[in-house]
Amino acid sequence: MRKFAAEKSKNLLAHRKLLAGGLQHPTASSSTLVSSHSHHNLLLPYSSLLLRFLTTTAANPSAPSESMSSDYSSTPVKIDSINPKVLECEYAVRGEIVNLAQKLQEDLKVNPDSHPFDEIIYCNIGNPQSLGQQPITFFREVLALCDHPAILDKGETQGIFSADSIERAFQILDQIPGRATGAYSHSQGIKGLRDTICAGIEARDGFPADPNDIFLTDGASPAVHMMMQLLIRSKNDGILCPIPQYPLYSASIALHGGSLVPYYLDEATGWGLEVSDVKKQLETARSKGIDVRALVVINPGNPTGQVLAESNQQQIVDFCKKEGLVLLADEVYQENVYVPDKHFHSFKKVARSMGYGEKDISLVSFQSVSKGYYGECGKRGGYMEVTGFALEIREQMYKLASVNLCSNISGQILASLVMSPPKVGDESYESYTAERDAILSSLASRAKTLEDALNSLEGVTCNRAEGAMYLFPRITLPNKAIEAAKAVKTAPDAFYARRLLNATGVVVVPGSGFGQVPGTWHFRCTILPQEDRIPAIVSRLTEFHKAFMNEYRD
Repeated sequence: MRKFAAEKSKNLLAHRKLLAGGLQHPTASSSTLVSSHSHHNLLLPYSSLLLRFLTTTAANPSAPSESMSSDYSSTPVKIDSINPKVLECEYAVRGEIVNLAQKLQEDLKVNPDSHPFDEIIYCNIGNPQSLGQQPITFFREVLALCDHPAILDKGETQGIFSADSIERAFQILDQIPGRATGAYSHSQGIKGLRDTICAGIEARDGFPADPNDIFLTDGASPAVHMMMQLLIRSKNDGILCPIPQYPLYSASIALHGGSLVPYYLDEATGWGLEVSDVKKQLETARSKGIDVRALVVINPGNPTGQVLAESNQQQIVDFCKKEGLVLLADEVYQENVYVPDKHFHSFKKVARSMGYGEKDISLVSFQSVSKGYYGECGKRGGYMEVTGFALEIREQMYKLASVNLCSNISGQILASLVMSPPKVGDESYESYTAERDAILSSLASRAKTLEDALNSLEGVTCNRAEGAMYLFPRITLPNKAIEAAKAVKTAPDAFYARRLLNATGVVVVPGSGFGQVPGTWHFRCTILPQEDRIPAIVSRLTEFHKAFMNEYRD
């Protein structure tokens, strides 16, 4: 078996070298993939047929030739026979630009000199640990002990793990049926962990929380899908979403067959949310027969990085109450606030402070272990807190949760740790706070450095990063660049992002993937590369942008 695997690896390497050689010397034929390796040449579009061939053969070099393997006419599933909602949904954060980046990365592995850069820098997605951020020690110690409880009884464990991580692991294991992280849990999550999360919510907000309101999920995304599945009955049901928005919302609305009702954030006022504009969009949708069910608010904002003022949140709560809308509050960046004049307030806290009780407003709050200072994206942990729903509706929510049995136990444990970290007097408290504060301070510094760099570029304006993990600069492109993008049937900001990638290896996401005011162009860039990498990103971006503007100057 080992000999077979080694031979297969050898064949794959040989195949990739052959493939890379072909890519380094493209012809002018219709099958051309890449232009010359000039910093200023555009990657030409793939045909879907050739892309499928490259994907298939790279994964399996012994696969039949394209002429033999591409004829699926006898198979039952055709592109026009799959669910049209799948075709309609898009997710730009992992779209075309990222697929291209991954292919270029493979090129570099085979031939480090194949492109005018030596690495791909992924600034497209909020994935902190993939870019060098270290996990919080206390969280990982507790996870390790829970996953391998046999070491809790070993004498040397106390010399390796902190006393409070050992104590917390014992507490958590006592709450898990069978003391086994490999077992299914209650479909809403382990009751003891939900109790811990509620205690954290109460400490944050100053108002009671009920463990029966908590649904632990594999990150926040499944919780969003669950609510869309619950609320959307047909295309006549609408969800108010901010534009720009995180593409999860447009994708999930499309998948569940609803209608996205956009409301535009005001870039000129720091991506402000004007309730009067939301009301106009609501009335317009209703005049077209759309039954608007909910309002999505992302705070702090993704991709825009703004932090809402409490007075603005009060207006939003009043609006939802008056209009009979479910308030869907995406609060996964609640720990990521970087400016002294802004603070995070949960919408539940705001609503309760205004005197609205359980039966006055329907509110769903989303939280995740993927963001904040923890950045545990791969652990897939999160939860939603649902309030203001009748028992018969809650029973339907539970039914949806039970279809998926339960979320993963490691993610559940992390969600409880995030909401109940070490406290003053705990052995891990000082190391925990040092790690947390260093990460958040560094993120703030990186955000400011990138913001200043972007604002120094010709035709680029960037609002300050108040929170979250992204910058969303506006780029004013020359008419020649816009016409060049049209010629290859690409949105101008996607044209810019593709050229940036081909010239520098820096991956950003075109603003067109998030939505934007028509006629404006943006891109989203994370602030997550480590501080020692930021100068290289700034240098590459600055050099590219100058060359691009000169090339297409009107």
